[in-house]
Amino acid sequence: MQQDNHSSEIERIPWAHLRVPPFPQIALRVMELMNDEGVSMHRLSDLISSDPAFSSEVITIANSALVAHHLVVTSACQAVALLGTYSLKGVCLTVGVRSYLGKAMSYPSIRAIWRHSLACALIAEQLALAGWVDKETAYTAGILHEIGRFALAVLCPREYAFLLETHCGNAQSILEREKAMFGFDHCEVGSRLVADWKLPLEFEPIMWEQDSSRHHSDPWNLAELIHMSCKMADAAGFAAFSGCDVLPFSDLLSQLPIRERSLFHADIKDLAADVEDRINAIESF
Repeated sequence: MQQDNHSSEIERIPWAHLRVPPFPQIALRVMELMNDEGVSMHRLSDLISSDPAFSSEVITIANSALVAHHLVVTSACQAVALLGTYSLKGVCLTVGVRSYLGKAMSYPSIRAIWRHSLACALIAEQLALAGWVDKETAYTAGILHEIGRFALAVLCPREYAFLLETHCGNAQSILEREKAMFGFDHCEVGSRLVADWKLPLEFEPIMWEQDSSRHHSDPWNLAELIHMSCKMADAAGFAAFSGCDVLPFSDLLSQLPIRERSLFHADIKDLAADVEDRINAIESF
């Protein structure tokens, strides 16, 4: 009973008390503009070019092995034209997240969250190609699904890194520890940031942990695809924290709809190697 009372007191801490650092405004502005179907490529390139450091990283990714093409990109304008509005959104968000984490990335356990997020995004993109969800939306959602963790990591990097290093259990079990430390768990933080940062509302459901026994629809919706991609990332060696309980890859495959299962990796080693190569391509710049 005392524990319940303590938890209730923690939950009443005002949201503003957390003072979550703002996300890079240029990345949010790019996402906002790209939700407008009528936005011009020139306007997007001007916005990206307004921040030399951000523009440089976008150009570098556009030239990396992550993006399959044979051209040399030398400007934001070329990057926008090459990537298109949908792929550009994922690239800019990837750059924004890495910039947001900043010095917190010096902690190996926090860098593991970054890699988990990338792995989830890359797996979500592959599952989307095999199914019915737009692949660019799937990639963007995969990057975004851990924004609550990113915010806690930036807020108190040393304390949150220690939690990630020492906690053992399933993905849901860390939520109570987070709430005890901050008054909010990373799912609640992520959900609130979708509203505060004016992100598309379709991303709000992906912030919440999902019961592994829950029945999935066929075809999948975006949230179900991201939750499965998250578990696949864990199984492939990219868990959000080192002590996270991981489901067998064969069990996860059996939960895929028939179409996705027939077109997805059948071997965990192949999946892990593919994801590792693509993450390395992103981290090489």
